[in-house]
Amino acid sequence: MPYDFDLFVIGGGSGGTRCARIAASYGARVGVAEERFWGGTCVNVGCVPKKLMVQAAEYGSWAEDARGFGWNITKDAHDWRAFIAKKDQEIDRLQAIYKSMLQKAGAREFEAHVRFIDPHTLDVGGETVTAERIVIATGSTPFKADIPGADLAGITDDLFYLHERPGCIAIVGGGYSAVEFACIFAGLGTEVHLIYRQPLPLRGFDCDLREAVAEAMEAQGIHLHHGVIPTHILAEGPTGDQRRLHLSDTTDILVDYAVLTTGRVPNLHGLNLDASGVALNEAGAVRVDRGSRTSVPHIYAIGDVTDRLNLTPWAIAEGHALADTLFGNNPREASVENVPTAVFSVPPLATVGLAEEDAAKLGPVDIYVSRFTPMRHTLTGRAGRRTLMKLVVDQRSQRVLGAHMLGEDAAEIMQGVGIAVRMGATKQDFDRTIGIHPTAAEEFVTMRTRTRVAGVAEAAE
Repeated sequence: MPYDFDLFVIGGGSGGTRCARIAASYGARVGVAEERFWGGTCVNVGCVPKKLMVQAAEYGSWAEDARGFGWNITKDAHDWRAFIAKKDQEIDRLQAIYKSMLQKAGAREFEAHVRFIDPHTLDVGGETVTAERIVIATGSTPFKADIPGADLAGITDDLFYLHERPGCIAIVGGGYSAVEFACIFAGLGTEVHLIYRQPLPLRGFDCDLREAVAEAMEAQGIHLHHGVIPTHILAEGPTGDQRRLHLSDTTDILVDYAVLTTGRVPNLHGLNLDASGVALNEAGAVRVDRGSRTSVPHIYAIGDVTDRLNLTPWAIAEGHALADTLFGNNPREASVENVPTAVFSVPPLATVGLAEEDAAKLGPVDIYVSRFTPMRHTLTGRAGRRTLMKLVVDQRSQRVLGAHMLGEDAAEIMQGVGIAVRMGATKQDFDRTIGIHPTAAEEFVTMRTRTRVAGVAEAAE
């Protein structure tokens, strides 16, 4: 039977729009629907505006640091409303770019909610359309922990649209967003309480990095409440607009605003997925194979909705690979191995490859660690800005299995290191590379003294 579209993409985020645009460029008849905002989470309530907020927070400390270099810059209170207006202006510009790219590629856009009628038929804002192939790219949505009074706390999306910057904030969670927002608000002058159940923030990252970022946050005056969870949240204050959080260690905190950053879940609400026949995994995410194919052969899923690797560049890579495979006569798969990532804390951290703890499970590894004060802060005297750099090296092959960094420009530096790690560079390849002096980055190619060996016991077993 003839279909209305060769491909219909549900979701106009980074992964969905890349897939739709590339497929359309190959001549496919493509439809793409987005019900909230073009660009998805990353562009609107994620990495892009959050990076702008990080930069806003940094200017305050830079003004203070300038004194160490002979500049006397007067630092006034941060104008939250003026910044948010500029941020919104930039997000509007990016949304328009996303729409324009789809239009230029020849894809048809729908600003509407989508639900399945059957495996090939969709209700798109009341219009019935059919598609030979369908891609689910609806992303994820914040998850609120089941805490009494949770409705009194916000979610990360809300932080991008606050009318006023709170004087005191409680952030519950220890992941990417929690750490980043803690540093953002502290840098803007807010008193910050970060509450997380683990001994250290950023579970899953290399332990040295986790320890270093906790030390850096404490140096900024952020109150770290580790190993605890909120037991309930209450409204307080003359107008009921303050929040009191009772913690599992019997302490309580009174703040102006509370936000729960306790994870995200696949965004499948209202999709009527049962009508498609698509199966979910045990965690409630869409189950896919390495080629992004679901349990229904002509339906695919990419990005956060699969809960495989919840990073925007990964969703883009998946979407592009899928379009190449289906319409570009270039079958290929995106790889989840050695994907670089960063946390835009203050200072930022970045990583690629295996953490020491994971690499040690595979056999003996040589660990190289360097800690130092970056040149800038030898003059500013600012505490909590020490840099940590680390290499995890397979002892037998000398291949670099992981590279990790906390410090200024970590994300920019790690992008290049990621190429080397993905290509299988050895420690000797790093050693033979001449460093650029004076930079922090040169430390990655000048670390000669092994700090320790890990994984010996695991190998013996």
